[in-house]
Amino acid sequence: MIDLRLLREDPDRVRASQRARGEDVDLVDALLSADERRRSSGMRFDELRNEQKSLGKLIPKASPEERAELLKKAEQLKSDVKAAEAEQNEADEAAKRLLLQLGNIVHEDVPVGGEEDFTVLETHGTIRDFGAEGFEPKDHLELGESLGAIDVERGAKVSGSRFYYLTGVGALLELALVNAAIAQATEAGFIPMLTPALVRPRAMEGTGFLGQAAENVYHLEKDDYYLVGTSEVPLAAYHMDEIIDAEKLPLRYAGFSPCFRREAGTYGKDTRGIFRVHQFDKVEMFSYVAPEDAEAEHQRLLEWEKQWLTSLELPFQVIDVATGDLGASASRKFDCEAWIPTQGKYRELTSASNCNGFQARRLSIRYRDGKKTAPLSTLNGTLCAVPRTIVAILENHQQADGSVYVPVALRPYLGGREVLEPIAK
Repeated sequence: MIDLRLLREDPDRVRASQRARGEDVDLVDALLSADERRRSSGMRFDELRNEQKSLGKLIPKASPEERAELLKKAEQLKSDVKAAEAEQNEADEAAKRLLLQLGNIVHEDVPVGGEEDFTVLETHGTIRDFGAEGFEPKDHLELGESLGAIDVERGAKVSGSRFYYLTGVGALLELALVNAAIAQATEAGFIPMLTPALVRPRAMEGTGFLGQAAENVYHLEKDDYYLVGTSEVPLAAYHMDEIIDAEKLPLRYAGFSPCFRREAGTYGKDTRGIFRVHQFDKVEMFSYVAPEDAEAEHQRLLEWEKQWLTSLELPFQVIDVATGDLGASASRKFDCEAWIPTQGKYRELTSASNCNGFQARRLSIRYRDGKKTAPLSTLNGTLCAVPRTIVAILENHQQADGSVYVPVALRPYLGGREVLEPIAK
């Protein structure tokens, strides 16, 4: 959540942020009103409690005649205090509900607009000219089936649409990618983590995934657990309700977990193959830093993502994501999009988001610097979303004979294989 002091001192900035996101601007005024009611009801409660305490000291010293009158007044005060406390609690809950609906304050440099209004910051690698090489590229599903690597037909039979099996070299390719990604992250100083896939509501709400993103979350109603769509959730909640000493910062974790997404609202999009699926594995970077270090850490996460995609020898571009596509928690987000030959366009493979203190306030995570405690900043960055990375590798590194070139960085994790070859019919 945002800092309430910012809302009180500069509501126009909060309104501008909401407007840029395409979100409800009236929410700002509703929250200001609720905050004022919360504060005034709190003051009223405090005044009555102080009056009640003062009266309590007078009663033992009063004469019999005065005591009866004071006891009568004390009874009325007791009723007034109870009512004031109820009003304070109600006002506090109302303000909290509204505050949880408000997105993070957008960074001033973020381009304004929707999904297609991003700014391209960098382009890396060379897009292959398959025509010049004398063959038409196949899509990842055709390649994956010929390699005995992907089976979506049986995935649909067992679990429904947007599910799949990785088989043979497909399974080995996932394990290679995960191990290579964890190795890079560990070398960079991240602590590797295997995280829970089921979390309690507070963890999901605290990271900002029960607002506008709730439609894509799987909820187990009987047990009141949520399936995570990213290990960002358990990594962010790992230190909830804790105070971290400043000298321990930055704290960096690389989490591996299965991820689950309903993909609501994407009917008809990317239905072929494994680009957009309900279940996938991912390696996620997560950082806890002091607020003044957040922007520099954001750039570091982006550089580690660029290092990863470069090691896979993929052509990609870096974009500054527009305000309407940020998600509730991020103040700024950079995506790395790999070229997908059969689609003729760049598609998202990784994201790096700066959430500032937004998640830390919701999860009550602070840092201590001397005698001062304050919310720290959290950032997250996808290192390897496995299915999409497999899509990019198969399509970009395919050969005319149907085999697929293995990037040098992955070979140690694939038993030294230099190519993936089709299964003989």
